[in-house]
Amino acid sequence: MVRWHERSQRKKSGGLRKPKRKRKKYEQGAFPAETTVGEERQRVRRGRGGTRKIGLKRTHYANLVDQEKGVTEKVEIQTVAENPANREFVRRNIISKGAIIETEKGTARVTSRPGQDGVVNAIKVAATDTT
Repeated sequence: MVRWHERSQRKKSGGLRKPKRKRKKYEQGAFPAETTVGEERQRVRRGRGGTRKIGLKRTHYANLVDQEKGVTEKVEIQTVAENPANREFVRRNIISKGAIIETEKGTARVTSRPGQDGVVNAIKVAATDTT
């Protein structure tokens, strides 16, 4: 199934517009990748000009940056703790930009777009005192 980004077929008055041409390739859209935690799975698709876009469907690992130490390491993702994009994403373990994930090295915030970039980059979040 294909998603299209074209003008509506309805007028403001509610009447139908007559189509002047067929759909164009550049109006074609895509459904969101909705990257989840699991065994690594990618989706490669062709972009305009023949470029390749790699979107993650599932992943186990994230590149974690610890800014205090200045170190980047590959860590395993355990679960999605919070996602400001949609609270349903937490229940479904969907990773998107801005999501807070639990890793083996602590909590981290995702800075990349896994469905577009093909990788999960995250910055370690400082632990806050609740006492």
